[in-house]
Amino acid sequence: MEIMQVIDELVCTRRVAGLGVESLRVLKDQKGALSVATDPVGVPPGKWVFTVSGSAARYAMRDPKITTDLTICGIIDHWDE
Repeated sequence: MEIMQVIDELVCTRRVAGLGVESLRVLKDQKGALSVATDPVGVPPGKWVFTVSGSAARYAMRDPKITTDLTICGIIDHWDE
């Protein structure tokens, strides 16, 4: 698991069928690197979240057949960067 900050929503009108209609978010890690994650939680920009990656990211989704390798699993209520 990793702690990351949600930067913005990512809107893609064309995508592979394996992503379905899942929400996507742009995340920034503590070193400043950007990533894209599926968001089954519905996190607004600016919030800190914890994520899972790899095969665990698929199992964190409602449908484990979703093609993802990074998923937001929860919103962090209190976090001092």
